[in-house]
Amino acid sequence: MPNRPSNREPNVGGDPPRSRWSREQAAGIERTPETVAPIIYPPESTPAKDVHVWDTWLLRDRHGRLADLDGWRVVFSLTAPKDLLPGKRHDVARIRYFYSRDGRQWHDGGPVFDGGALGQRQWAGSALYDDGDVYLYYTAAGTEGAAELTYTQRLAGASGGKVTTTDSSLSIDGPWTHRELLRPDGEWYETEPQSRGMIYTFRDPWFYEDPETGEVCLLFEANAPVPAGSDRCGGDPARQEFNGAVGVAVSPSGDPMEWELRPPILESVCTNQELERPHVVYWEGRYYLFVSSHMHTFAPGIEGYDALYGFVADSLGGPYRPLNDSGLVVTNPHNAPFQAYSWMAFPHREEILVESFFNYFDFAGDSLDEIAHLSEREQRRRFGGTLGPTIRLGVDGDRTRVLGTLDHWHIPTLNEPLPDFDVDDPAGAVPGDGDGPLGPSARRDFRESEYLDCDGAATDGGDPRPELVGSYDGYSI
Repeated sequence: MPNRPSNREPNVGGDPPRSRWSREQAAGIERTPETVAPIIYPPESTPAKDVHVWDTWLLRDRHGRLADLDGWRVVFSLTAPKDLLPGKRHDVARIRYFYSRDGRQWHDGGPVFDGGALGQRQWAGSALYDDGDVYLYYTAAGTEGAAELTYTQRLAGASGGKVTTTDSSLSIDGPWTHRELLRPDGEWYETEPQSRGMIYTFRDPWFYEDPETGEVCLLFEANAPVPAGSDRCGGDPARQEFNGAVGVAVSPSGDPMEWELRPPILESVCTNQELERPHVVYWEGRYYLFVSSHMHTFAPGIEGYDALYGFVADSLGGPYRPLNDSGLVVTNPHNAPFQAYSWMAFPHREEILVESFFNYFDFAGDSLDEIAHLSEREQRRRFGGTLGPTIRLGVDGDRTRVLGTLDHWHIPTLNEPLPDFDVDDPAGAVPGDGDGPLGPSARRDFRESEYLDCDGAATDGGDPRPELVGSYDGYSI
């Protein structure tokens, strides 16, 4: 049972929902110098040469700090074999871990689970290190034993992980005990049979202990039920299909494996259908809620981007207001609109840092569906499949600003100082790590920048090939 650090009452329950991301707010989404990340170039090397890497999360303690394991830190990632077409990776996703002493050079620890995980495959989640034990939260995707691939989603947890360290290595081993934690209830959270949208979601569990109240919570992505014939969205059935929500469950006892559903803390009915990988950063007395979303998951009449969106509140339960008025925090340049996805924010000294995975580069199409028209060779060439540069984010109340970037895979150590630069010069150089691979991308005036191919020639992202290869189902592509 966690100690309550203050007299504030737990407050993530209450009348649903506390907060809404409205169409009027989202209508203000627009690329600005403060929200656009630099062009990304492929790194010179990667710690995961044989696998695609995408959604990634940190091993943290109950207080949200990066866990220190005898000087080592750990990240977990969804992975799939490198020889697989990138668009098919979600069908065989496995969770893998990597460890590092300096936050720059990472070692591949291999798959976390050796059998026994729930679902046909495992999707994103979070990880907790508590009193010597590792808990892993994940999405159990698909039904075990089903003859065909299914898209049923449940929140699952695994306990029993133990860490062994030496001066030169780290390992995380079981035996693991897997347990289904939660399913949608059909009242606060839409079930699969209720779904009318393009994508059904009940996934991405993220452990969080409120530093103000001590309340132990599990955030997750979901959809809010909107019955046919409802008057929501003015009765417009097309807009009603866009019904994203950030859900929450609580553990009254503080047990990391026992949870009770509560109403959502944020919904985006009529605005957006998919609020992926919700997570919170407690910063200067406020709660910053971040989600990732795609351009194609915005409701008709709203133009959004593949981007990190954010909201801020004075308590975990809300009410939340969108950062920068519209919610847009970090997005890709207009001529590389899919270069990164699945952002995750975490605090470091005076800044908030944001990591993501390197998605499709040298591609400026209007939709990721166009990737399937490329040859298999081109699909593989243009998929980054590794972590992207870490973004430095300045935060001041309800406003955020992209300050610059660090290298691919750079997650600074606890007291590591970051490079200095003139944050008041929007056209000035933004350093990477000095000898990193970012090169000419490290500029603040990057909205009109071009992607430079290996020979230094500017490209427009290439022309789609006529043959249709692969398919995309919309799951965090």
